[in-house]
Amino acid sequence: MKVAGIGFRTAATAADLRAALALTGVEVDALASIAEKAEAPAMQEFAQSIGLPVIALQDREIAGEQTLTCSPRIKARFGTGSLAEAAALAGARHGAPGAGARLLAPRVVTADGLATAAIAERLEP
Repeated sequence: MKVAGIGFRTAATAADLRAALALTGVEVDALASIAEKAEAPAMQEFAQSIGLPVIALQDREIAGEQTLTCSPRIKARFGTGSLAEAAALAGARHGAPGAGARLLAPRVVTADGLATAAIAERLEP
């Protein structure tokens, strides 16, 4: 299972999220983000437009997640270096106790800086 972790600013639109995912060049089975963003209209519209489920994660599920990239702002707010990478990893393991995950595509950022995406793949135990 491949999961796209999605991060975005409040001003982001569904088109911005689509652009971030397109930058990864990877087809995925689901989207994931923290609950606040997973429930945002832009995420819901984007997910519906591409027919994918959204995995809503609690902040504690991404805190401490080891990421390849690091944003000081995200580190201070969520306790991990990249919301997109942490959500991708936690989302890939979601619902599969004992499963691992690995990043397939580290965080990419849209040109306007409004959205980020990263891809992780579940590793079965």
